[in-house]
Amino acid sequence: MKKIYLLLIASIAISSCTDTDALSPVNQTRISDVTAFETPDRALQQVLGMYGGVKTGQFYGGRYFNYQDVRGEEFNNDRSNGVTNLFTWNFGLQSSTNEVNNLWYAGYLAINRCNVVIAGLEGAPIPASLKVQYKAEASFLRALSYYSMLTLYARPYWDGNGSKPGIPLRLKPETNSGSSDLARASVAAVYDQIIIDLDYAEANLQLTNANAYDNTTRAHKNTAIALKTRVYLSMNKYDKVIAEANKIVTMSAPFSSITGVSNKLAPTIGAVFATPALTTENMFSFAYSPTDIPGTQNSLVSYYNPTVGTGEYSLLPTGILSNAGWKSTDARKALNVVNSGKTYLNKWTKNASDPDFVAVIRYAEVLLNLSEAIVRDNKTVDARAIQLLNAVRGRSDATTIFTAASFATFQDLLNQIAIERRIELLGEGFRSPDIMRLAQNFPAKGGAPSVATTDSQYIWPIPLNELLYNKLCLPND
Repeated sequence: MKKIYLLLIASIAISSCTDTDALSPVNQTRISDVTAFETPDRALQQVLGMYGGVKTGQFYGGRYFNYQDVRGEEFNNDRSNGVTNLFTWNFGLQSSTNEVNNLWYAGYLAINRCNVVIAGLEGAPIPASLKVQYKAEASFLRALSYYSMLTLYARPYWDGNGSKPGIPLRLKPETNSGSSDLARASVAAVYDQIIIDLDYAEANLQLTNANAYDNTTRAHKNTAIALKTRVYLSMNKYDKVIAEANKIVTMSAPFSSITGVSNKLAPTIGAVFATPALTTENMFSFAYSPTDIPGTQNSLVSYYNPTVGTGEYSLLPTGILSNAGWKSTDARKALNVVNSGKTYLNKWTKNASDPDFVAVIRYAEVLLNLSEAIVRDNKTVDARAIQLLNAVRGRSDATTIFTAASFATFQDLLNQIAIERRIELLGEGFRSPDIMRLAQNFPAKGGAPSVATTDSQYIWPIPLNELLYNKLCLPND
C-alpha cells in the first residue's frame, strides 16, 4: 500500500497523452493532467469527484459514522464480526487493524483529491468565478476530512491546548511516487488549517446553489458556517461557536438562517430522513443511488437496520434508551424498531443496493451547538439557550417544555443539552467526539471496558502502513 494517497491519478483517469497531431487525435474518453481543467464541464467533473472521494464507504458512506458512535455507550455489537468494526466497539485496536488503516487511506485519498483540484484550478482557462467557487468547495471538503480524522487519531484540543501531535498536514497534490515523509503537525496547527479552509469557503461559496438537491449535496455559505460551529465546539472556543452560529440563527424562535439558504428545522423528524431528504434542515448530505453505493458492509442501513440490513448493532437498554425523559410519545422513538426482542435504530430504511442519503450537517445540530456554547460561555441558565433546546425537543415532544425553573444550576442545563444531543443525533457520528471534547471517559458497555482519558485506546493508533512508509511520522504513545 505504498504511497496510498496517490491513487487519485487512476480515479480521475489522467493520462500522459498530449499529442495534437491531426493524424493522432486525443482520445476524448481519457483526460490528461494538462486538459482535466480546460473547460467548465471538465473542471466540474473533478469537483464532483472530490465529493465522491469523501462519501466512499470507508469514509462518509457509513464507516466513519459507525466508528464514532459505537465507541460510545449507546450500541451493542450483536454479531462479533471483525469485519464490521468489532475492534472499534470493544477498544481492541492496534496499528495493523483494518479499521485504523482503511479510514486513514480513505481520508488522505479524499484530501489529495481536494489538493489536486485546488492546484489544477490555478491556471485553468475557465471563468474566474467558477475557479473561486470550486476552490471553496475543495476547501470545505478538505476541512471536513481533516477534522474527521483529527477526532480519531489525535488527542483532543483540551489536552495541552492543541500542542499534542496531530496528523500530517498535506496541502499539496501528490501525483507521483516521491517521498512520503512528513512529520505530524500539532493538533492546533491542523485545527488552524481547518479554520483557514472554512473561512475561505464561507467567503467564496455560493449563498445558494441552483436547487434544493444542490443545496443539500453541495456546500454553500451556510454549510461552511455550520461546520465551523462544530469545529470550534471541539476546540472549546465557545465564544467563536456563538459568533459563527449567530450568522445563521435568529436571536429568538422560530429559529432560521438569516441569509443564504433558508435553513431551519424540518416540521417533523421523520421528514429529515424520508427520501429524498431535501429539507432545509439537511444543510449537507451525501446522496447515493443504485449506481453509486458505499457497499453493503459499509452502509448505515446494514449496520443498524436488521429488517433491510444485517443489524450489526442494536441499541443498548442501558444507553440513552433508559433515559426517563425520552418519552414513548416522542416522535424520535418512532425512528427505533424492535426486532427479536432488541431495539434497533431505524433512521435509514432503504436497501443497501439503493441507499438513503447520509446527513452530515443538520440545522438541529447547529441549534444544539449554539445552546451549549452559550451556557458554557456565560455559565448561567440562559433564556436563549433554553429556547434553542426547546426548539429541538419540542419538534418531536410537544409535552416537554423546559423553563429556567427546570434547572437549579447551569450545569443541570448543560446535562440536559447533552441528553438532547444523544437523542437527536443518535447514530449520526457525534457520540465519541462529544465524549472526547468534554474530557470524559468512555463508559463500559456490554462486554467492552471503560476507557479513561489517559488510556492508549482513548484515541486510535497511527496506522502501521503510515509508519512503514513515512519515516517522519511517529506513533501515538
